[in-house]
Amino acid sequence: MKHYDPKKERVRAPMCEATYRFIRERLALGEMQHDIAAELGINQGRVSEVNTGKRGDPSQLSLI
Repeated sequence: MKHYDPKKERVRAPMCEATYRFIRERLALGEMQHDIAAELGINQGRVSEVNTGKRGDPSQLSLI
């Protein structure tokens, strides 16, 4: 059984620009953040961060 070691750096799930684009497109279609997150297997908070421009390239928000 693995135990949490606070001294080790946590590894984040990799998200690339294609994933950010996919999320932005789905949000533009009016899909709910939790549905997008469930399909991708990520936390809804990550989808929210993409939506607000805190994750991914915020300048890409206007391209949808």
